[in-house]
Amino acid sequence: MKILFAFENPLPNAEADAEVFTATARHLVPFASHAWLHVPASDTAHGELAAALTGMPVLRAHAPLRPAALRHLACSASLVSRREFRQADLVYTRNLWIARVALSAGQRVAFDHYRPWPDQIPPLRPWIRTMMCNPRFLAHITHSEYTRTRYLELGISTDKLICVHNGFDPRRLEGMLAPAEAKRHLGIDPARKTIVYTGRINHKKGLELAVEAAKRLPDHLFLLVGSYGNGPIEALARDVPNVRAIPWQHSPEALRQYLDAADVLLIPPSMKPLAEFGSTVIPLKLYLYMGAGRPILGGDTPDVREILEDGRNALLCRPDNVEALVHGIAALTDGSPLAQRLAARSLADSRAFTWSARAARIASILEARLGSAPIASPARNREPFGTWVEQSRRWVIHLIRNRSWLLPPRVDAAALTPAAAGRQPPSASG
Repeated sequence: MKILFAFENPLPNAEADAEVFTATARHLVPFASHAWLHVPASDTAHGELAAALTGMPVLRAHAPLRPAALRHLACSASLVSRREFRQADLVYTRNLWIARVALSAGQRVAFDHYRPWPDQIPPLRPWIRTMMCNPRFLAHITHSEYTRTRYLELGISTDKLICVHNGFDPRRLEGMLAPAEAKRHLGIDPARKTIVYTGRINHKKGLELAVEAAKRLPDHLFLLVGSYGNGPIEALARDVPNVRAIPWQHSPEALRQYLDAADVLLIPPSMKPLAEFGSTVIPLKLYLYMGAGRPILGGDTPDVREILEDGRNALLCRPDNVEALVHGIAALTDGSPLAQRLAARSLADSRAFTWSARAARIASILEARLGSAPIASPARNREPFGTWVEQSRRWVIHLIRNRSWLLPPRVDAAALTPAAAGRQPPSASG
């Protein structure tokens, strides 16, 4: 199997999508007889770094770094002119335009992405359906069942829509310290209960809830790790003495010390990232949290529920409810066996969510597709023209009012918290 990986943004970078793509590519390389990475690079040093990240030769895309739209177009044009493009058995990409151009040039394509594009940019729905029903389109690897269902609604064959969840690198967590020892390293009182969030600190993550919870739990310390400066969340936290906004940690070793110190690892229990911004569908931190072996507190939301089960491997509370969050934190820090039991279960479950496990499953999918006749899956159950018009109208209104190209995904309110309303935290013996 010969794979040409095509990434449209310069490497390395700190974005989660870059981590997903490079980690998946690096672990797919052992399954390929030949592999190349096509990526824009500003100089030789960046090309060498990209090669180190993925473990394969880098083909420098002839593309300007800015603006992004022009870079994506130029990457696709540069890709099809390569000799390796003709040698490869397939192009593996996360960019819709690169996928479309590669198909038009006669190549087979595997597409790997987390966003529910049919919901977020409705005018593209017919274009996406036509592309993914092409016989040379091998598979769309979605990162969640939530996103997969959005493509199924377009009438795309189930054979071409496969959910393979993301993962983490267990080596990042080797030699973890006990919480008390890690706290001492960070200058924190070992006896103080510590709640840790890692990831970008901005208004899209629901972190306002964490700040409000901190006000009601003054004896707990909240560490928000991932600050880039003085944003709105930092401003909210400035006068709350038990909240610390920690700068973004650029190395895994630096980040790990905060995971080590956590009594609770927090995924802000909010629908905002999914329903309002559509920027996150199952946050990548979730898998690293599981591997850290600390109790996890998150929201009972449709995407998170795919991986975490309330009372089994995490505590899930009602979204966007400060009281529920406070009760959840208290349940995990009151010294009962609950926290230890949930942490042990999530650690055991994490073994199924490594990058190597993800790559092995994707490799088997690709090999099966390449070894069989092309899947002829004409678009069926096409949505009525009026539905497409209505979705596109909503998108145009959203674009004008909010100056945002991405329409928030549709979320069924009845499916948000099937048993969350009024639910109490599991008992320590439960």
